[in-house]
Amino acid sequence: MRHRPARWARGEWGPLYEAVRGPLVRRRWRAVPMTLAAVCLTAVIQVVQNRPWGYRPVQDLGAVRAEDPLWLALLRTPLSLFVPALDLPVWGALAQILLVFGIAEICLGRWRTLAVAYVATLAGTLYARVGIHLGVLPASDAQVVDTGPSAAVVGLAVFVSLRHHAYVTASAVVLAMIVEVVVKPNLAGKEHLAAIAAALALCGGARLLRRRRRRPGRRRPGQRRPGQRRPGQRRSDQRRPADAVSSASVLPPSQSATTRRGRSHRRS
Repeated sequence: MRHRPARWARGEWGPLYEAVRGPLVRRRWRAVPMTLAAVCLTAVIQVVQNRPWGYRPVQDLGAVRAEDPLWLALLRTPLSLFVPALDLPVWGALAQILLVFGIAEICLGRWRTLAVAYVATLAGTLYARVGIHLGVLPASDAQVVDTGPSAAVVGLAVFVSLRHHAYVTASAVVLAMIVEVVVKPNLAGKEHLAAIAAALALCGGARLLRRRRRRPGRRRPGQRRPGQRRPGQRRSDQRRPADAVSSASVLPPSQSATTRRGRSHRRS
């Protein structure tokens, strides 16, 4: 009975732990170079935007609002991931990036991690635009500055958890975001739900692609059908060794090895 929580923990986090532990033991901090760069970039931006001369450049390069033109928001979205919100402590953003981005970089790779993070953040930004246009969100939300890594962190947490079969963890993240929206129904909480929806869509698409690749009878690119000749191969070279054995087994008795031997060789 007392070992049941340990078994549950191994079943829930065991695959994820094994995937993360090996690279960290072998390479230490070199296993997460992108994560360390993201933490340093976020810290530098936090210092710069709190200076009188640095606030405006950071806003021009990384602040996203729903009232901005779409092309401008798309250009600012990548940097907005690493612009901490001014009304929240920066150590929270740094801890989120270090933990979630680090695990995702080891499990997914740096480029796939950045792709999932960008898609999750972009889903939240587009949700704000569509919601204001349809009247679901108030018009005042168009002026809310949308920055910080929270949407990317939520999307990555759900994506990595589902990919390593930590379904309870993924469900806990989703439930926490729903509770956040109920308790504090602001734009950020609703964007987190949009980021979760994008992560679920990405996870479902990746699983569908893996199933199609594993489908039996599906040839890989460059794989030949049975009996198909290689380019430049003659028909006479295509004969298999089994055909030669079968043809030798049906030779007439006059051509068999026993008949060709002399009378003296047959005597024992």
